[in-house]
Amino acid sequence: QVQLVESGGGLVQAGDSLRLSCTAAGWIYSNYNMGWFRQAPGKEREFVAWIRWTGDSIFYADSVKGRFSISRDNGKNTVALQMNSLKPADTGVYYCAAQGVGASRYEASQYNYWGQGAQVTVSS
Repeated sequence: QVQLVESGGGLVQAGDSLRLSCTAAGWIYSNYNMGWFRQAPGKEREFVAWIRWTGDSIFYADSVKGRFSISRDNGKNTVALQMNSLKPADTGVYYCAAQGVGASRYEASQYNYWGQGAQVTVSS
């Protein structure tokens, strides 16, 4: 059974940092590109960051560029999202997701597997 499990969410103040982790189980994780998305209340799920299965190509949404950092450890089947200088606008449920090679990295519909989500709340 394919499974993605996020951890590390929480309530922080503006300017603080958080680190989200996502662990994969039940599949050949290292063959999949990984992405992070987030969804704020009343809004659509939006792309945050993406990392190629090899780890040598990374993309970020403009809104998080310079503040967030994505990384992966294929030996441990994990992908992480380090979030610094958090803003209230970063509040939402954060999801990790996996996709096959060659799919569009920005479209949520192009991801095959999703985690259950981790709540991140940034207070002003």
